[in-house]
Amino acid sequence: MKFRPAVFWFYLVLTLTIVATGCRKKESEEPQPPAPTAVVDASTAGTIRGTVRLDGPPPQFKAIDMSAEAACVQANPAPVVPPIVVTGAHGALANVVVYVKSGLGSYRFDAPATPVVLDQKGCMYAPRVLAAMVNQPFEVSNEDQTIHNVHPMSRENKAWNKSEPVGDPPIQTTFAKPELAIPIACNIHPWMRAFLFVFAHPYFDITPRSGEFTLKNLPPGTYTIEAWHERFGFQDQTIALGAKESKSIEFVFQSNAPR
Repeated sequence: MKFRPAVFWFYLVLTLTIVATGCRKKESEEPQPPAPTAVVDASTAGTIRGTVRLDGPPPQFKAIDMSAEAACVQANPAPVVPPIVVTGAHGALANVVVYVKSGLGSYRFDAPATPVVLDQKGCMYAPRVLAAMVNQPFEVSNEDQTIHNVHPMSRENKAWNKSEPVGDPPIQTTFAKPELAIPIACNIHPWMRAFLFVFAHPYFDITPRSGEFTLKNLPPGTYTIEAWHERFGFQDQTIALGAKESKSIEFVFQSNAPR
């Protein structure tokens, strides 16, 4: 039989079209998991609270060199040390994110309407560490007399990079997926750094200088509680919480500074 190129290509294109259409139909017909509908019963909910501390002296960091930007030097008459490790009394460790890592099951949680705000002031991000829920409003404002750019380097969410000139309104956005420790940088001022956590639930807290945290309104269950620090990484603890129960735990990170 004589080979006919036109006929061959016609049937090839037809076959690929049928296959592609079938794949799309199959994907569209796949059942989607039902949205969580369970709501936490506040009458049986409990609380996990605790502290985070650093065992050993905190590491020391050099002051930031801002000499390349006159506006940043003017905004900071005293040297600025990067707030990577911030401690309080008796080794209490700040800027630790403590959250429920697993054990929640299928509950529905509504995102708060109040925005989580990241400020640019004195050519630094403040706060250094912050957390939001999925789809909660997130705002970035610029109080400095110089332009910044905001660059969340997401892996699960869409990464973006936006300039924010002097006097511009806050950048407003949301994050659609849970994601841990999203670095936020300013490409104009490379010493500026912050970290954003995005959770699908409200059971998270960030320690102040007292090192304290509280996870309230937790339904009874067995949970893995995780603590994260920028310098010292992650720690996990498992805890069983009964109805209306309140329990305390402590996380201790080991300093890598010489004693």
